[in-house]
Formats: sequence, structure tokens, C-alpha cells
Amino acid sequence: MRLLLALVLPWLSFFTIGRPFAGIVCLLLQLIVIGWIPAAIWAVYSLSQFKTDQKIERALQQRR
Repeated sequence: MRLLLALVLPWLSFFTIGRPFAGIVCLLLQLIVIGWIPAAIWAVYSLSQFKTDQKIERALQQRR
């Protein structure tokens, strides 16, 4: 669901992963028509990094 959100409303996906400053910057980028594509790519990349960080954190918690 977040992936679809990252493609349609890239700025909002940053708020769902706890990065409000990046969300505001992304919104400003998205307001420019040409900036929509880089904003969507940035949001999808950040979402994948967020998921990777969560997996690493879970693995470290299981080790303890």
C-alpha cells in the first residue's frame, strides 16, 4: 500500500515513515510538474531503505 502511495502522492509516503522534513521537501519538488518523477523515485527509494532498516532492526533484536 505504501508503494502505491509513494507513486501517487510521494510527499505523503515520507510522513508515513516518520520523515516529515523530507516530506515537505518532496512536496515542494512535486509542485513542479517535471519534479513529480524524481519525487516519486525518491519516495520509492526511501521506502525500500525504510523496509531494509526495519528488517535489520528485527534481526538484531532476535539475536539478543
